[in-house]
Amino acid sequence: MYICLEGIDGSGKSTQLECLGKWLEKCGLSVTRIREPTDSPVGRLIRKMLQDPGAQDEGFQRTLALLFAADRTLLMDTICKEEKMNRIVLSDRSFYSSLAYQNSEEWIAQINQHALEPDLVILLDLEIETALTRCEGTDSFEEANFLESVRQKYLKLAQQHGFMVVNAGNGVNKVHSDIKRIVAPKLGMCI
Repeated sequence: MYICLEGIDGSGKSTQLECLGKWLEKCGLSVTRIREPTDSPVGRLIRKMLQDPGAQDEGFQRTLALLFAADRTLLMDTICKEEKMNRIVLSDRSFYSSLAYQNSEEWIAQINQHALEPDLVILLDLEIETALTRCEGTDSFEEANFLESVRQKYLKLAQQHGFMVVNAGNGVNKVHSDIKRIVAPKLGMCI
């Protein structure tokens, strides 16, 4: 199974991905954790570009979108290989992030048409004020108005694609408990 956690910067995706992975491993399941952007040369370039003050310019955005799509292509082999080995793949972001963070939704969908769709997407929804207190402030996207726009896009995507939505402002343990309640039945587990 390929499970993805989505949400704006500061929503707790990395923390919850690690909590979920540890819980699943404690239950005896094999887990592989991935993130977007990856640690590949393409992913490292993306991380560097995200810190550029001009990262929100339109031309820059198109370049980033193409790089994210290329980085996902590199991930596809990993995901498929891990699933064939009966491992659960937990991902910090997927192509839905590009749909939420970037403009030109139709074009973003087109360049990501071969990306693997997660079996389960959990959106960690969080108020912008709280998210900003959790952000490191290193990426050009960590700005209130922009993140509110991204949050609204995520909520729209959740309605359109049937994401499970968790209130990420409830504290680490409560959020983890909510995520377990979503994931357990999908894997035929009891909590």
